[in-house]
Amino acid sequence: MILVDTSVWIDYFNGVQCWQTDSLDSLLSEELVLVGDIILAEILQGFDKDSDYNRAKKALEPFDCIDLAGKGLAIKTAANFRFLRSKGFTVLKTVDILIGTWCIEAGVELLHNDKDFDRIALHLPLKVIQK
Repeated sequence: MILVDTSVWIDYFNGVQCWQTDSLDSLLSEELVLVGDIILAEILQGFDKDSDYNRAKKALEPFDCIDLAGKGLAIKTAANFRFLRSKGFTVLKTVDILIGTWCIEAGVELLHNDKDFDRIALHLPLKVIQK
């Protein structure tokens, strides 16, 4: 199982070719690819045209959509944020530390194109897919 972050999906839908989108292409036929509820919202809210929004929504429908939040995970996320801050690193987006914490707790690898996740992985046991 792999969770794919918004950063990769945006590049994928925009036709950006990079190792992350190439990896996603491969993973789609080899692995169980998960989409988080918050990630789904981030992806879909980025489309200006209704036709693009509807095409992306239809393309993402077959994927398992997992809930990334809840009280327990929110508390663990806050603890992880505070730990990272004590190490001198502040995660700028709450959604990123929430996604990272979910992956840590679920033991699921993350495919991303966001440097914050690499920095999180330096201090917490977040498994990120590397080039």
